[in-house]
Amino acid sequence: MDNTVNERIKEVRTTLNLSQEKFAKQILMAQGSLGSIETGDRKANERTLQLISNQFNVNLEWLKTGNGNMFNDEQPDIGLDNLIKLYNQLEKPLQEYLLAQTELLVKASSSRLDDD
Repeated sequence: MDNTVNERIKEVRTTLNLSQEKFAKQILMAQGSLGSIETGDRKANERTLQLISNQFNVNLEWLKTGNGNMFNDEQPDIGLDNLIKLYNQLEKPLQEYLLAQTELLVKASSSRLDDD
């Protein structure tokens, strides 16, 4: 039995390990509206499908019909996207500080792995 569009939307969200709240926010939707779509109480409109496709690199054909792969090319790295958004919100001195601290973490991690 084929999944419905609503079930595929939920599958995308759970595959990305996002709460309804975080997923809905990314597609400019209220959490309650997303919940209604996932349960089948509400139909997803074309705009919602396009937003999901664009925001999460989801194959629109798969989203609509179930044909093909869930994601276009590779699954998006949501953690990296969030990190970039946060970084861009910082003032320049704090961006430089964050980069310096990240480099130290990478070096410490590499040293620890070399010791193992």
